[in-house]
This record gives sequence, C-alpha cells and structure tokens, in this order.
Amino acid sequence: MRRWLAPAAGFSAVVIALAALEWAAGAGWVSPFLTPPPSAIAVSGWRMAAEEPLASAFFSTLGVVLAAMVAAAAAGIPAGWAMYRFPILGKAYENWVAALFSAPLILLYPLFLVLFGRGPLTIGMIGFLSGVIPVILKTYEGFSAVRAVLVNVGRSFNLPERAMLVKVLLPAALPTVFTGLRLAFIYITINVVGLEYMVNFGGLGNLVGRMYDRYDIPAMYAAVAFVLLISVLGFWAAERLERRVERGS
Repeated sequence: MRRWLAPAAGFSAVVIALAALEWAAGAGWVSPFLTPPPSAIAVSGWRMAAEEPLASAFFSTLGVVLAAMVAAAAAGIPAGWAMYRFPILGKAYENWVAALFSAPLILLYPLFLVLFGRGPLTIGMIGFLSGVIPVILKTYEGFSAVRAVLVNVGRSFNLPERAMLVKVLLPAALPTVFTGLRLAFIYITINVVGLEYMVNFGGLGNLVGRMYDRYDIPAMYAAVAFVLLISVLGFWAAERLERRVERGS
C-alpha cells in the first residue's frame, strides 16, 4: 500500500492542478492565447494524432534521446572510473570537464551541421555531448566518495581489482552514478528537443515549432506534453533499472 502512496499523491496533485487551470480558463482568469484549458489541449492532441505525424515525431525524439543516453553512459562511466583509478587523470581533467558542464554546447550545432549534415546524427551528437559530462563527473564523484573502510576491508580479503570494482566500489558508488545518469537524461532531452526546434528537423521539437508558427497554441502545448511524457518514461525506467542493478549487486 505504501509503495503506491507517493505516486498516487503526485498524480492527485497533477489532476488538481489541471482542474484548477480548467476552471481558471473557463472563468476568464487565464487568457486562452497564453495557456489554453487542458480540455482544449487534450482535444488538440487527439486531433494531432489523426492529422499530424505525432506518433512518428514522438518515437523519433525518443529514439535519439535513448541512443544519446546509451552512448553517454557507455563513454561516461568508464571515463569517470578511469579518472578515479588514475588520480593524475582526475586532477588534470576534473576542472576542465566541470567547466564544459556549464557551457551551452547546443551553440556548437552550426559546426555539427557542417560535419554531419542536417539529420538525426547531428542532434544525437549534441545530445551525447551534453549528457556524457554529468555522467563522467558523477561517476568520478561516486567512486571518490566510497568510504575508505570499505576499500580496506576488500583489500584485507585480497580481492583482485575486478572483484574490488564489482563487489565493493560499484555498489557503493551506484546511487551517485545513477544521479549522473538522470542528469544526463535531463540535459539530453533538453538539447535534443531544443535543437529539433532550432534547425526545424526531427521529432517533437520540430512539431512544437510548426504548431507555434501556425499559432495553434493548444496543439503546441499538446506536443510539449509528449515531451514531458518522454521525461516521465525516462525517470521511471531509470528507477526500475537502478533497483534491478542494486538487487543484482
């Protein structure tokens, strides 16, 4: 029962907020040109499913986000481990990687357009760059924060390096590593959708821009709602994966 309490509370809060917005729009307190009522957004979403390539746009954006996420995890986790395993790398590159974390990497899209063309690869590469940085930093932070007593216990059992990593270091660092993966998912989604909007190519970002150009505000918000759906699915998948990995370790 308790496991469903938090999701139920969150869902109830969303329903109450939507009902309040519907009432405020109907009472004239909120301009429909600024924020349409949720009922109008739902009707526009249903209409877009029939008249616009909504499904293909959703799966296009989702596919690029997932591909960039997998690439960021595959590159970022080993890089963070290497910075921990070889302290000279951590001292040399931690500040540089942290500086890149605050840089607006999406502004590199003209260079990537020249290198890779106007297509999913350019969008995916920008997403990868924005996501791999938090994975590297959080993986390095997670391994560095492992308590010395755990490492000393592992060494007292003469564990080889691989066993030390799998049985001691990785389980202790896992929560911080998954924090990095969640941050990566956030930044990847933002950059992918933003770049789709900017270059007028791709999935949901392109669809949001097209609805805005038509001044179809309810449909624009419906497309934004599907972007939020990608975020919800991503965080749900990350939570399930973290629990499974914790049980396995």
